[in-house]
Amino acid sequence: MPQSQTTAIARLAPSPTGAQHLGNARTYLLAYWSARASGAKVILRIEDIDSPRVKPWATQQAIDDLKWLGIEWDYGPDIGGPHAPYIQTERVSLYQDALLKLIESGRVYPCTCTRRDIETAASAPHIGDDGPIYPGICSRWSRGDRLPEAGSFCWRFRSSLDSLQFVDGCAGEQVCVPNTVLGDFPVTRKTSEAAYQLAVVVDDHEMGVTEVVRGDDLLASTFRQLELYAAFGWQPPSFTHVPLVVGTDGRRLAKRHGDTRLSHFRETGVKAIEIVKWAAISAGFDFEETRKANTLEVLHAFIIDHFDWRPLSRAPVVVDDGTLAS
Repeated sequence: MPQSQTTAIARLAPSPTGAQHLGNARTYLLAYWSARASGAKVILRIEDIDSPRVKPWATQQAIDDLKWLGIEWDYGPDIGGPHAPYIQTERVSLYQDALLKLIESGRVYPCTCTRRDIETAASAPHIGDDGPIYPGICSRWSRGDRLPEAGSFCWRFRSSLDSLQFVDGCAGEQVCVPNTVLGDFPVTRKTSEAAYQLAVVVDDHEMGVTEVVRGDDLLASTFRQLELYAAFGWQPPSFTHVPLVVGTDGRRLAKRHGDTRLSHFRETGVKAIEIVKWAAISAGFDFEETRKANTLEVLHAFIIDHFDWRPLSRAPVVVDDGTLAS
């Protein structure tokens, strides 16, 4: 089982809901450099359970973008590996098994509330982008009670009143009381499909992931995931949340900031090494060797040999209309 392993494992987990952009590239590169610097194996996993938003062309484009940047992985949907499949929609039976364990242990309950119900009843705003804290309307349900009509409810996790903490590799010590700060959260959709929090915990555990590097917009999600790890009795990985890349207005990259898609840069003749140098310099690796490197292989090797989280600023990285900083 993953808990008994000795090999460090990291993962890259693009979601094919659209094109990958500069911000995604910087996070993937930091995750890749960190993994290789620690001697970890790297998994590529496609997180495509957000089915209404998934674009059929986006999976292959993400793979092409990562390869263009010189990022390599040991296991993935294109090469296989010991924990295949590496596409979430092909792993749904694992999520269903995990959900049954949560139901049997009483850690989840069926919730029929709509977004409007929650907004009307809730009194406190939610940190992040998930709306207000769930006010517990359906939480009195207990195992053995009648289930609502199929398709009318999601399963919602009972969050803890205990204070949780972890030390983030970039942001330092983080503390949160999930129930009061985040509230109960869904682990499935009303379609019965697994939601992000459940799927990512099951996958990271089953694949033996020991280190997670991702954007700091997912910092709050870590507390939800730590709750799930505890509910299953699993060992969580280490977490490092890196600052987002934003436009000059301070908002995360979007079309309003110009075309920052990696595919656009590829198609217009921008060299991958320019993207990688920009990411490296913005992360604190502004060395003469970084600027003078003339191949991706040399550049990656140098950064991996000198990788250190300490110089990384916790402030967002600003790009001006999608142009690369030098």
